[in-house]
Amino acid sequence: MKALKKEGLGWRIARDLVILLGLLMILVPLYVVIVNTFKDLEEASKSFFALPQSLNFQNYVELFNKNDFWNYVKNSTYISVISIVIVIIINPAVSYAIARNFTKRYYKAVYFYIILGLFIPFQVIMLPVTKIMTNMNLLNPNGLILLYAALSLSKGVFMFVNYINSLPYEIEEAARIDGCNTFQVYTKIVLHLLGPMLATLVVMDALWFWNDFQLPLMILNKSPEYWTLPLFQYNFKSEYSFNSTMAFTAYFMCMFPVLIVYAIGQKYIISGLTAGAVKS
Repeated sequence: MKALKKEGLGWRIARDLVILLGLLMILVPLYVVIVNTFKDLEEASKSFFALPQSLNFQNYVELFNKNDFWNYVKNSTYISVISIVIVIIINPAVSYAIARNFTKRYYKAVYFYIILGLFIPFQVIMLPVTKIMTNMNLLNPNGLILLYAALSLSKGVFMFVNYINSLPYEIEEAARIDGCNTFQVYTKIVLHLLGPMLATLVVMDALWFWNDFQLPLMILNKSPEYWTLPLFQYNFKSEYSFNSTMAFTAYFMCMFPVLIVYAIGQKYIISGLTAGAVKS
């Protein structure tokens, strides 16, 4: 018994040390970024890790007043919001149609064709996608939105179809007996039951759309007018290669909305990932 207790105690200590190490790996870089946004170059050059002598907001003032920062915020917001709206409309609807007709060969083929996108590395389709978007004259924010909606479909359909299959079909049958048609059953019943999973997909995709760098680099980098915040950070570095405090300020302002979204949506991610684990 004593050996078991000692083994259990050692395991708990090792687990806590790993958690602490992971926490430090996240918090230390975040701490360095935040404290250096309140320093000038002279103070930051003395020590990146020291607390600022005073709260100096000059970096924020300079960032907000120069470099078309708010235009990049507008671009990122427009692309992220419109993409999320399309994802909310299309993904559950397509998944519901597939899930409730999965015994038919056509819908089963469509399902496997869509989720095939999960197994194809992005590097394989990167050049063909760029060429197609160029030929279609879609190297702009609207073209990027279409790409996000299409690429999100594989993950969304994979999540929703399995979740819908775990829902009791008797609820839908009862609604049909009460006079509801298929559209009413979907909008008034199924969408409500999909709440946890839909919230999970929205939070995950919102973080992806806001933080994504590779697709905007391919589609939007031809004109600074179309830049998103990650592209602004990428090009900002070359313009302010020696102004580290301004760079830290830009990084923090770009990640701040992501921190808020994740803080609000983390409980939905957990509930959505565990929902449907046990079939009703």
